Amino acid sequence: MEIQLLGTSAAEGFPGIFCNCDTCQDARKLGGKDIRTRTSALIDGNIKIDFPPDSFLHVLRDGKPITNFEHLIITHTHHDHFYLDDLRMRTPGFATDFGNPLTIYGNQTVVNRCKEKFSSLKAYFNIVLLHAFETYEIDGSKVTPLPADHKPDEESFIYFIEKDNRACLYGHDTGMFPEETFHWLSEQKIDVAILDCTNGLIDEKANHMNIAAIKEINSLFMEKGVFHKDSQIIATHFSHNTGLLHKDLKALLEPNGIGVAYDGMVLTV
Repeated sequence: MEIQLLGTSAAEGFPGIFCNCDTCQDARKLGGKDIRTRTSALIDGNIKIDFPPDSFLHVLRDGKPITNFEHLIITHTHHDHFYLDDLRMRTPGFATDFGNPLTIYGNQTVVNRCKEKFSSLKAYFNIVLLHAFETYEIDGSKVTPLPADHKPDEESFIYFIEKDNRACLYGHDTGMFPEETFHWLSEQKIDVAILDCTNGLIDEKANHMNIAAIKEINSLFMEKGVFHKDSQIIATHFSHNTGLLHKDLKALLEPNGIGVAYDGMVLTV
């Protein structure tokens, strides 16, 4: 399984689109791994997780192949994860030779919005409702949605993805996992976990996690055997409001065996 992290920032981007705080000004000067776009990932080139407003920028940066996906899994409908307007660009009049219909998977809110938006374009989109703790076969992978602690007015999901006896936890957006999600995951084996670190050193573990929460999960899952000695734990979805640049995050996380995501990072599982 190959996982390409297309974007690794929280909703406002990093540096923040309108922000002139010291951290954002430093990020603009430094460039490189301190420039973060809104979060999304691509698995084996054909399963995309989330569709942020920066998807067009990702194509300009990474090239045409990342537009060839036929399956789109949505975590929740915040705009930085579900920018529906640009999906219309995958229809006649905006594009040609764009391949098979795109299958979009998500919760009831995702399904309702897609059906409303694409009511006259049904030939180009398949919409699939997902249910928590049910496992779905998607392009050779087994995908299980799990409840997240996030958007309270809809059933937000994180995802457990398995292929060729390897497993990835795509663990954001969420605060500390709900009890039923913890229980389900405690019976699994995880080779790579990509975890929410929006809040950095801010003392807040609800809705989004922080560094302390990731360390806690790391310790708990190591104790329970969910993580093994070769498991990769990667922190992502960073907010500039934490005041932490890439080097700062590495200094805080890497001594604990936790990697720091950056835009374009490729993980092989």
